[in-house]
Amino acid sequence: MSVISTVTVKVPATTANLGPGFDCIGAALRLYNEFKFTRNESGLIIQVYGTEAEKVQTDESNLLYQAFLKLYQYIEQTLPSVKIEIKLGVPLARGLGSSATAIVGGLIAGNVLAGSPLSELEVMELAISMEGHPDNVVPALLGGCRLAATGLTGWEICDITWHRQIVPVIAIPDFELSTLEARQVLPNEVSRGDAIFNTAHFGLLLRGLATHREEWLRAALQDKLHQPYRQTLIPDYDAVEAAAVAAGAYGMVISGAGPTLLALTDELHTPGVATAMRNAWKQAGIKSVARSLPLDIQGATIF
Repeated sequence: MSVISTVTVKVPATTANLGPGFDCIGAALRLYNEFKFTRNESGLIIQVYGTEAEKVQTDESNLLYQAFLKLYQYIEQTLPSVKIEIKLGVPLARGLGSSATAIVGGLIAGNVLAGSPLSELEVMELAISMEGHPDNVVPALLGGCRLAATGLTGWEICDITWHRQIVPVIAIPDFELSTLEARQVLPNEVSRGDAIFNTAHFGLLLRGLATHREEWLRAALQDKLHQPYRQTLIPDYDAVEAAAVAAGAYGMVISGAGPTLLALTDELHTPGVATAMRNAWKQAGIKSVARSLPLDIQGATIF
């Protein structure tokens, strides 16, 4: 069997939680990081291109390379020397799954260069173990909107129906928020009432996404497990939310750990919602980019 010398993996951004679906649901979006791995004889070389390239580590601590290394350790094969070229399209530390793209991209590239000894399921399980939770890495790998739950012997992955008339609109501010900081503000325990609230609203969210029932979506995006605490880390959250809803959004949530904010609306109101969110932050002196991002249904692709 011939040895594969190069592989390129394109991995979509993701938005996780969707309000009440904390740490268990996420959706892939049409925004991408691209990673090219080429065998070489010169030792590790990492080259990064795109906005924020200077923020990416170019030594062995690079998360993409760490995932590549993890794959070879798992299959107990000799790690090849590689040159890695990274083309950034997903903003860093903004709640759009940039770390998940690196984990998924590194594992897939390692698997391909090793001759594909692992199945997609095995790659997914390795990705979840590295990330610590499934909400970003699963849709980054598989595409679409995905719910992940632990089963009797492993992970159960459910494809969530997303009505074609529901459009995600994201507003990305020009400041970062680390996942660690966003987790540190969360309480260690929640009340029974808050747990019941989220259970009910998560069920309503799934039905709202499938049916495009506006009244269900407006109610379903509420959450009591993480958003009330994380909102304190995002300046003028309430103002951006009010502007989005006034412009026609069903509601607004924090994308992943933030600070990117995600509104759901229909195609007619998409331009107005994006403009309203951007202007609300502008009035507070915060620069942002706001745009609609359709769902990616392919997930990670190899070429």
